[in-house]
Amino acid sequence: MTGTLINFAGILVGGLTGLLLGSRLKEKLKQTIISALGLFTLLYAISLFLETQNALIVLGSLLIGILLGEWWRIEEGLMALGEKLEGRLNHSGRGEGSSRFIQGFLSSTLLFCIGPMAVLGSLQDGLSGNSYTLIIKSILDAFAALAFASSLGAGVLFSSVPVLLYQGSITLLAQQVQRVATPEMLNELSATGGVILAGLAISNIMEIMKIRTGNFLPALLVAPLLVFLLSLFK
Repeated sequence: MTGTLINFAGILVGGLTGLLLGSRLKEKLKQTIISALGLFTLLYAISLFLETQNALIVLGSLLIGILLGEWWRIEEGLMALGEKLEGRLNHSGRGEGSSRFIQGFLSSTLLFCIGPMAVLGSLQDGLSGNSYTLIIKSILDAFAALAFASSLGAGVLFSSVPVLLYQGSITLLAQQVQRVATPEMLNELSATGGVILAGLAISNIMEIMKIRTGNFLPALLVAPLLVFLLSLFK
């Protein structure tokens, strides 16, 4: 759990720093930082997708995952959670502040939780105690939290809680995961995560077009399952 706790602390420190400096940072500078993060995320996502050994598995995982995500209304659930948290902090009613809080919570939660670095880093932390990957992720997340919090506010801080639960759960279940995971499963999971990260960069960070990225999340579970099912026919 060491790496996950460092990641949790990094988001809090970065977010608090962003809140403190928010009014002092020029709007152009904040927009430039967010744009750079968006471009980096997009290019990183593309590099992850290129790791796939079977693009049809990624496509099938996305289609099945989207159907499940829409059925389970994951995007709406994340937004409702953001509204509930915001309501506890601000009793003055909904409006622009509420939308800003939810956007900060949703965008940063997806950014910090999606991707192979979170999964593989948590597995390493749980199986061998090697938290190096999560420490690198913590540094990236801290800078991202600073940029997001300076423009989107306190919602970014609360994204540290899903990160703690998500990565902590993977770490605690790492021994069970080790028994069934294969390099092929992790490759396709990484490639699927790359597509989702690309959607996040386009929709939530650079705001080019709206994509219900939250409903893509079940694809991360479907990808290794498809690899396993196909291996039965080899």
